[in-house]
Amino acid sequence: MNAVPVITTSDGFRLDSAWHPGGPSAVVLAHGITGDLTEQGLFVTLAEKLVAAGFSVLRFSFRGHGASEGRPRDMTVAGELLDLSAAVSAAASAAGGPVSVVASSFGAVSTTLSLATLPVRSVVLWQPVLDLRRTFLEPELPRGIKLYSDRSSLRDKGFFDIEGRFELGAPLFEEFTRLDPRAAFLAAEAPAFVIHGDADEHVSHDIARATAAARPGTGWWSVPGDGHGFRRRGPEVIAATVRWLASRAG
Repeated sequence: MNAVPVITTSDGFRLDSAWHPGGPSAVVLAHGITGDLTEQGLFVTLAEKLVAAGFSVLRFSFRGHGASEGRPRDMTVAGELLDLSAAVSAAASAAGGPVSVVASSFGAVSTTLSLATLPVRSVVLWQPVLDLRRTFLEPELPRGIKLYSDRSSLRDKGFFDIEGRFELGAPLFEEFTRLDPRAAFLAAEAPAFVIHGDADEHVSHDIARATAAARPGTGWWSVPGDGHGFRRRGPEVIAATVRWLASRAG
């Protein structure tokens, strides 16, 4: 793995990144909320497999995550859109060819909202957040209900505390009231593959399934028995992702 120039966004944030050189086609990996460029190890393994299949890979941490600049409580979707744009540009410049994106969980928000403007050849969405209201504002699944039902700290402290390990600011929750990743995904034409565990306790499998079914040119795999994070069948998810991206590159 060789280093790449530090990614700096258009509004001046330096993002931590890791570059895995391979072929001229590049894949950018976009992690979920509270995560970082490793995505609990899944992105490290995925990068290795993609390089073996002939791709170059860029992993990065969104602002306020990992070793990237910024505070967690200051993160917004608007900021993550700038981060993803900078990452895609860096990958295209370094590899020289087309860029695809693999986005996990909340990483799918900036990815889907960017599809109308970013030069992306194809996307793979892992367990994607496509409905912000039903995930965060009016959570329907057990993990979401536990984490987000009581938002009194937004009023009392000015930020939302996730289990003492990550702070989200009020501007992010305001964005949740008006942004629609699902509509953006349905309106875009980029080929896509959606993978979601049918036992996901945090992000809706049913919303992802219905959205994939309603969208032309979209593959779908419901991963039996797996929850959020693909802890049971991660290697199979990675293998399926590599196969699909390789099929699009041919």
